Amino acid sequence: MSDLAARQAALVEALTAGKPVPDGFDGFRVEAARVALLRKRAGEVSRQWPMLAASFGERWKREFGEWAAARPTQGSLRDGWDMARELHKRGSLNGAAAEELAEREAAMRYDGAGAPQPRRTPAVRSAAGAVVVQFAGRVRVIRRAS
Repeated sequence: MSDLAARQAALVEALTAGKPVPDGFDGFRVEAARVALLRKRAGEVSRQWPMLAASFGERWKREFGEWAAARPTQGSLRDGWDMARELHKRGSLNGAAAEELAEREAAMRYDGAGAPQPRRTPAVRSAAGAVVVQFAGRVRVIRRAS
């Protein structure tokens, strides 16, 4: 790898993965660009995961930015999925956001490493007082009567 390519790779890592700012770059400007990229990423994820974003309200961009700061993007679908799964494991995912995750889990297979793939077999997931069923490519949400 050439010196230029190595410096470019180091800059990209500083912008997207929370790595230190390489020598010769203005730290303030790199930080401003990093924050702008995290906000843009948060907007892209909110389009893929609207209920997850809505569950945070005005705090969405800040919360996503804190979660994503040291994680290189995997694309907005996978970034939202990874965040939702982490929140679910901690017991912090509730309501419509939990249901949104259950719908995705029923409709697609995602191992956290590769790209999500449509499920070919029936699946059942439950969350937030609802049962999500996928059969023959169709996803249905059955909400329990309150």
